Amino acid sequence: MKNQVYLLEGVVQDYAWGGYDFIPELTGFPRSGQPAAEYWLGAHNRGEATVLIDGGKRPLGQLLRERPEWLGPKVVKGFAGELPFLFKVLDVREMLSIQSHPNKAQAKAGFARENQAGIPIDAPYRNFKDDNHKPEVMVALTDFWLLHGFRPALQLEAVLASREALWPVRELIASRGLPKAYEYLMACPQSEVDQLLLPLYRALSADPPSGRENPDFWAYRAFQQYTKGEGEGFDRGVFSVYLLNLVYVAPGQGIYQGAGIPHAYLEGANMELMANSDNVFRGGLTVKHIDVPELMNHLVFDPVAPKLIEGSEQGALQVFQTPAEDFELRRIQLGKASTYDTGSAKHIGIAIVLGGKVAVGEGQQFSRGQAFLWPAGTALKLRAIEAADLFWATLPG
Repeated sequence: MKNQVYLLEGVVQDYAWGGYDFIPELTGFPRSGQPAAEYWLGAHNRGEATVLIDGGKRPLGQLLRERPEWLGPKVVKGFAGELPFLFKVLDVREMLSIQSHPNKAQAKAGFARENQAGIPIDAPYRNFKDDNHKPEVMVALTDFWLLHGFRPALQLEAVLASREALWPVRELIASRGLPKAYEYLMACPQSEVDQLLLPLYRALSADPPSGRENPDFWAYRAFQQYTKGEGEGFDRGVFSVYLLNLVYVAPGQGIYQGAGIPHAYLEGANMELMANSDNVFRGGLTVKHIDVPELMNHLVFDPVAPKLIEGSEQGALQVFQTPAEDFELRRIQLGKASTYDTGSAKHIGIAIVLGGKVAVGEGQQFSRGQAFLWPAGTALKLRAIEAADLFWATLPG
């Protein structure tokens, strides 16, 4: 196969929680006045990237269906000839919803069940948009904060004991256990949610907290983001700010979200690589559909000790290893005039330049914010024209 790379143009998603500057400054796209929350580099039908080829632009998914050999044998055989991952840049300005994702068996069964029930694929109350799982790995580009997994019991007790306004929640967990208590908090009438959260709302409003390492800071922000004031109805996702681990991820560090792990991005910019799926179960901090029984069926209540991924270094290459077979996130950092050889690629690769400028393949050059694709079987030599920083999405092996 002729060694060739192709310029790839992604799609900006203008979700309300996104920032206004990071992605436009990275990509050079003009500011639209709308948030630029995510920049998608993949073949997902809700935001398909385009490939510059033969003097024109082609949708990535269409091109891969015509040229399945670009994907590599493993993808053709194991992933039905579809690009198995979605590569993104995220800029989180406002808190995202508490959410979890199914494993592959759950996704297949749930998707078939909702199809059989005749639920339209675009219905807002539909849970399964496809039959795939949705593991994710992210690497922080700026200081990044998120919620990730339920706290260990002793930590949870200490957090709830530290705020008198949370003692009723503490007593609920002590009497019912965490799973039953959480189910009650997710399903109880709005009037009870308001009754439980009103003392906390008043305490935080009277003395607004500072310091992002304090869950009070995020609870207060959640009240501001999702509540107009007393009597307007409090978002039950506020409970999860205290029940889940509050995690700081420094630039260059990563974290993996497996099936059933409740999580929520709170603030910052990151690179994210995930299986090509849109299956999400929400647990608050949202105006979208919450299906409590489905949420409960897809949550891991075992306590989680968050594990940050530093990336294994192999010279200029860092690999952020995870259990996922659908994707692998890599980073290449090159000093000026230095080079890196990828070797003959077993799988398709997509890269984005986060900084600097590189010459790739047959003399093509890519600068900050530009993305490119190379087919399986391609061997690339990268040369840094300026000190360069690239993230690379592919598959393990």
